[in-house]
Amino acid sequence: MAQLDFLVGDIVGNVDKIVTAAVEARDRLQADLIVFPELTITGYPPEDLLLRPGFIRQIDPALQRLCSEIHGIAAVVGCPLSTPEGLRNAAVVLDQGEIQARYFKQWLPNYSVFDEKRYFVPGEDAAVVEIAGVRVGITICEDVWLPGPVAQAADAGAQLLVNLNASPYHAGKGEQRLTALQHRVREGRIPIVYVNLIGGQDELVFDGGSLVVGADGVLIQRAPFFTEGLYPVNFRISTQGATPVGGEVANGLGPEEGIYQALVLAVRDYVNKNNFPGAVLGLSGGIDSALTLAIAVDALGPERVEAVLMPSRYTADMSNTDAEQEARALGVKYHLMPIELAFQSFLEILQPVLAGRAPDATEENLQARCRGVLLMAISNKTGKLVLTTGNKSETAVGYSTLYGDMAGGFAPIKDVLKTVVYRLAVWRNRQSPVIPQRVIDRPPSAELRPDQTDQDSLPPYDVLDAILHGYVEEDRSVEELINAGFDPAMVERVARLVILNEYKRRQAAPGVRITPRAFGRDRRYPITSGFRR
Repeated sequence: MAQLDFLVGDIVGNVDKIVTAAVEARDRLQADLIVFPELTITGYPPEDLLLRPGFIRQIDPALQRLCSEIHGIAAVVGCPLSTPEGLRNAAVVLDQGEIQARYFKQWLPNYSVFDEKRYFVPGEDAAVVEIAGVRVGITICEDVWLPGPVAQAADAGAQLLVNLNASPYHAGKGEQRLTALQHRVREGRIPIVYVNLIGGQDELVFDGGSLVVGADGVLIQRAPFFTEGLYPVNFRISTQGATPVGGEVANGLGPEEGIYQALVLAVRDYVNKNNFPGAVLGLSGGIDSALTLAIAVDALGPERVEAVLMPSRYTADMSNTDAEQEARALGVKYHLMPIELAFQSFLEILQPVLAGRAPDATEENLQARCRGVLLMAISNKTGKLVLTTGNKSETAVGYSTLYGDMAGGFAPIKDVLKTVVYRLAVWRNRQSPVIPQRVIDRPPSAELRPDQTDQDSLPPYDVLDAILHGYVEEDRSVEELINAGFDPAMVERVARLVILNEYKRRQAAPGVRITPRAFGRDRRYPITSGFRR
């Protein structure tokens, strides 16, 4: 099982990686067959690269190269293939220098983050090929989530099924995959080898966790989550078919550990695949920036991360103290850059407009924008990527400043509700204490006016997050949430804020998806709309 990380669009580099893995599997592991993830050659998801004829023209030379360079082992690789009926999401079996079989994905997902019907036409037929004396059926990803293709392959004589996947992570996804495979095994009564992609790709992160399920539905083997590698699976061959021999079953991850590892991998791949030398972020002494700094350091190492403390006239001394303590605990370089001078300059320039008007969000947002300017200047000069530190609760209701704390290139905790931010901070501190306990205990505050706390503007986070979970992640209506027992005025207010702030979210940095319904690819709402419930 080649649980590997591929770069979308890098066909030459991906082919290099396929060849290297096949040689290692043959020589070190004495494997007869190596199975790669879905759309191996292009990376997943290639999105509208699939609409570029020049991109598709590179597929045939890539396959020819694989045929010429892979010997002594069969390989199943994923790629798009042009056919008279249209472009297909394909799995190709390479053996003895030739393409022995092609399989076309039958169930094309077109929900959530998936748009496969935009690009591909579905297949209809099974593909079964003999490898090392075993009749192996081929399927791709969604084909094992829905009825039909597995039973079809078994009816065509398959004794073993391999399934190529690019199944993105969200909390709880690993158990859902196992349940889906157990349902399909009941149809075909043959073992299934499920090989999943690993790595970050823009908003998506793939967690691996490749697994083997026996013909009786028992979990036989599972590769580690979030760990790239080649994982051998052994079979006992008899007249009854291929029976997987028990292998290591990697432990499942607890909810906090799984989310945290997903965030770390996503940040690492976004920075590295886009060739940034490192990352820089504003460190306020609050919980969100503290967690983001820990994620960045765990992803990149302290030598590639830079923190900037930008206190204002409203910043508490303990915020500066805690921020410095976090930076030192994690071993990162940090700068102290007070924004008072810049803030005063903006106030003076704006005096013709501000004169005679009471202070309001304008002055608060100016402070956030001073900080955004400083961070982007450091990014320009050093080449480091600015990580924003806003969480999902704030993003949902617009408790953030355009061109201020929203300014940046990647948002690690964009899909993490505030209550989950606290849970992740506690979990990370159990590994090694890097976030001061006071940061976790004190009431959160943007510190943009005297004695400000988040709860001055927002409902308590446990209530807000429960409403957001229902309204955003479960698409429950205002009426349904009120009937579930939430305060009607609060539900109406939260729903209104979510709708009104769609324009902000359209301008936000991309961020890691760790729930089944994230802002971004998952949730595409119009900015201009008469819908209010």
